[in-house]
Amino acid sequence: MDYLSIFPERLSELMFYKDLTATKLAEILKCESSTISHYLSGLHLPTVEMAITLADYFNVTTDFLLGIENENKATDFKCCPPFGERFKFICNYYNISRYKITQKTGVAESVMRYWVQGKTQPSIINVIKIAKFLNCSVDFLLGREL
Repeated sequence: MDYLSIFPERLSELMFYKDLTATKLAEILKCESSTISHYLSGLHLPTVEMAITLADYFNVTTDFLLGIENENKATDFKCCPPFGERFKFICNYYNISRYKITQKTGVAESVMRYWVQGKTQPSIINVIKIAKFLNCSVDFLLGREL
């Protein structure tokens, strides 16, 4: 699925319903207006942190925001733990190794090791790949679902 085309449409739609410009949304989220403009033009996908911030602001699931789901099933969300901690939990929860995730998603094991060590954060594309492989929502993978 082409998230670079679905995400901008979804974001634009959400902004329309709240009568927001890119500049106004950027002010609200305390980011550069060029960041929002790049999202709307399809040049970039948000970071995991920004996807969560946007989803929280619009009260939607990250799966809906990113175009993975067509229906917003938003309820209440909790603050996400650091991704490295959550990823360790997910591996234990599904009783799956990073090696197996690498085999099925193509995400390098060394990259996952850096997540667990807290050295880097995943890209939203890698989060989507892992969620699809585990057959779970992005919100669950991030620890956002209650």
